[in-house]
Amino acid sequence: MPSGWKYLSASAACTEASASSLTVDLMRPEVTTGAPAEGPVPPPTPDPDVEADLPQITMLTEPADGIPAVVETPEALAAVVAAFGAGTGPVAVDAERASGYRYGQRTYLVQLRREGAGTALIDPIAVPDLSSLSEALVGVEWVLHAASQDLPGLAEQGLRPSRVFDTELGARLLGLDRVGLAAVVADALGLGLAKEHSAVDWSTRPLPSEWLRYAALDVEVLVELREVLAERLAVAGKAEWAAQEFEAVRTAPVPPPRVEPWRRVSGLHAIRDARRLAVVRELWLTRDQNARTRDISPGRVLPDHAIVAAAQALPRSVPELTALPAFAGKGTRRRAALWQAAVDRGLATPDADLPSVRGPKSDAPPPPRAWAEKDPAAAARLVAAREVVVALSATHEVPAENLLQPDLLRRLCWTPPATLDVEGISGFLRAGGARPWQIGLVAQPLADAFEALPRD
Repeated sequence: MPSGWKYLSASAACTEASASSLTVDLMRPEVTTGAPAEGPVPPPTPDPDVEADLPQITMLTEPADGIPAVVETPEALAAVVAAFGAGTGPVAVDAERASGYRYGQRTYLVQLRREGAGTALIDPIAVPDLSSLSEALVGVEWVLHAASQDLPGLAEQGLRPSRVFDTELGARLLGLDRVGLAAVVADALGLGLAKEHSAVDWSTRPLPSEWLRYAALDVEVLVELREVLAERLAVAGKAEWAAQEFEAVRTAPVPPPRVEPWRRVSGLHAIRDARRLAVVRELWLTRDQNARTRDISPGRVLPDHAIVAAAQALPRSVPELTALPAFAGKGTRRRAALWQAAVDRGLATPDADLPSVRGPKSDAPPPPRAWAEKDPAAAARLVAAREVVVALSATHEVPAENLLQPDLLRRLCWTPPATLDVEGISGFLRAGGARPWQIGLVAQPLADAFEALPRD
């Protein structure tokens, strides 16, 4: 273990845990016990045979260099830029958002660590333009976990990497069962990371010291983790696969705005007529505008289940609306007139402007459950293709969804190329964004499977 790390062994962690709580080994299935009628809960009796088979996990409790001061001024940022530009090796990068608290996916804290520079915690609200840091790191590999989640928000602050190593993607390609950061760190390094602050409101100011400790620890061992995973990938013959995946994540385009985003309301399947869908649409649009103005997560302004409840009941007045159990909360009732006005607009929508019950037109294939009736040949291709991908997934110990995107596989089977030979399949997959390593693995087996299908 590198010197300077402060840690707590798993056994010591259990000793220090509260008597009223249950400490669970990071690599062991959760154990629950019924609480006795009175008295303290006795500790479980350890099984020596089981304990011998479990990896020893050492909990990281403090960053090696302590908790750095949060960078909040241009002068402090300039010092960080100079330090990280002079550092060596890859740079570990992480970002924290306020999902579920604020509107959108804005970044509220950026964490970095590099050999020779230490750790930096940057407040992108106080210093929003971080392009100078990005320029100082041109050509440097960035190590992130689940990079696709962080890169869009980092780009908004002017942070764009030249190269990426994604430890979550690396873990997936290695076939690890659990690919969250804490689980991968435990598997690869034998270290434990606490995750109790992962879902807090990172827009809070000032940030509590415990949260800052958590944030610093998230980048503490990312570079060390990268080294272990890179070696494993090389041994498994998957280093080139990983390189192609990392580059695909780094260069992924920003997805276009979703058509009719209100259709993502949870529980919408319960609404089956156009008039009620119009009410859902108006409530969603009103909620979205209110949430955007107040910078609050839409679900905190008005829950999805309340939108569905109003669309089902079609209240004609504020008292009728607030009589619904879904509108019993104080915040919801406080804006009851706003929500009722949205319901009224939905009820008054002209027939010609009512939303389609079937949804917007799309070039996406229909749900697979409908294929057997709509296109039996396509259904047969999909069954055969899925069998191929599942078999290859098991052989190469790569999740099926990482071997080939499920949507691309469905499109191949629903609207196939003119020829379903290796060349035709390869061209189709390449145009759909599949990487060379994926095409090299699946094209021939898919062609063989399609060739074996009965002809009409």
